[in-house]
This record gives sequence, structure tokens and C-alpha cells, in this order.
Amino acid sequence: MTTSNVKFESISLKTRIITMLKVDLRRMFTMPLFYIMVGVSAVIPVLVLVMTSMMAGTPSVDPVTGVETTMASFENVWQTLGSTSDSGAMMSMDLVGMCNINMIYFLIAILVCLFISDDFRSGYAKNLFAMRSKKTDYVISKTVVGVVGGVAMILGYFVGAMLGGGIASLSFEVVGATAGGIVACIFSKIFIVAVFVPIFVVMSVVAKQKSWLSILLSLGASMLLFTMIPMISPLDSTFLNVILCLAGGVLLSVGLGSISNVILQKTSLV
Repeated sequence: MTTSNVKFESISLKTRIITMLKVDLRRMFTMPLFYIMVGVSAVIPVLVLVMTSMMAGTPSVDPVTGVETTMASFENVWQTLGSTSDSGAMMSMDLVGMCNINMIYFLIAILVCLFISDDFRSGYAKNLFAMRSKKTDYVISKTVVGVVGGVAMILGYFVGAMLGGGIASLSFEVVGATAGGIVACIFSKIFIVAVFVPIFVVMSVVAKQKSWLSILLSLGASMLLFTMIPMISPLDSTFLNVILCLAGGVLLSVGLGSISNVILQKTSLV
């Protein structure tokens, strides 16, 4: 009588994460929601630039104070990405200061929250953890995929801004910044996505299948950080801004990722 030795081969962390990423990326790129959110991100700047250009200079009178104001507009296309650090408009709450690319971080929150809540609502997450996957792999994968989705939305907004600027006949002249500064600004905006997505992941694993709660929590956290975005990613950004945004994204991804992992370990999956 012969016996055979059965060997159980352990799957490495790298292999597990790659497998999880493939599954999540496939899910992300086959979801209509992803393309809807990217499309909305591209349409917003077109509408904003065309409408503000059409209504520029239109007077309005406050019925209470009687003060007359005129409709503000964008002077050039690059203002849709932000303002320069010395313009004095970085903390402005007017139309130009609010209706720019920074709005997209709120839409990213919706995408990430709906994507993760669907796992808990459908029972996919519970089956996943019961069968083979570890919660650490899940958090890492969701964070990476969320960043990919967020970057796609940022790029969608940029493309829409260029199209909207052309339709509205706005100037593409760089004022108060350089071409290198604008490139650094765009990269800073992209790396800031990695700052926000871990926050959205934490809120999503807290709320689980309650997507409405995760969205509210994420939007509330985004409001607290919203005023910081123009300060760390102005139009005249430098390589230092890019490095700081990248470092902040990495640190928050690791730190908040650990918190998300603990929440999943300590709480029920339903």
C-alpha cells in the first residue's frame, strides 16, 4: 500500500492581489455606471464653459439689498483646472472658484461608494471572503481600482474642458503660469485622487450595503478637504506639488487602507 504526500501550495500576496485586481478591473470596465460617470465628467466642463460664456455680463439685482452684480465668467480655458497661487482666488467661493475640475472628486466618491456597496448588497463580498480571499487583498484592490476610475474621470473632465473651451471660443493662452506648471497641476490633481479614494473606501466598508450612507459620509469628508485642493495643486504647480500630492496619496492609502481592513475584520459583512 502506497501513500502519496499531498502538498498544499500557499498563494502569495502578489498573486492574490493581481487576481483580485483583474476581477475588479473587469467588473469596473463592464459596468455602465463607470462610463456614465466618465461621460458626466466630460460633459460638465462643456456645459459650464458654454453657459457661462453665453451669460457673461448679465446683471442681476438682489431683491433684499438692491445690490446689482454681473454674471462672472471664465477668462481662459485653464481656469477650469484652478487658479494660480498668487491670484487671490484660491479660496474664492464664486462661480469660477467652485465650478472647476475639483468638483470631480465628489463624483468619484459616488462611483467608489456604489461600486463597493454593490459587493455587499449582492452577497459577493461575503462569498469572496468565505471562499478564498483575504480582506487585505480586497481593500488594496478596491483602492487601486477606485484610483483608476477616478483618474479616468479627471482625464474625462480635462478632455471636456478642452472641447468646451473651443466651443465657447475661450482663450487657450496661459496667464500667470507656464505650460510646465499646468502639466504639474494635472498630475497633482491625478495624485490627489489617491488621497480621496482611501477615504471613500473607509466610508464604504463602514456603511457596507447602505450606499446612501457611504455617499453621505464620503461627501461630508470631501467637503472638509475641498478647500485644500486649490492650495496644493494650483495652476502654477511645480515638481514639489506633484511629489507632495503623490506622497499624501501613498500615505493615506496605506494608513486608511489599514483602517478599512480592521473594520472588515471586526464587523459583520451583512
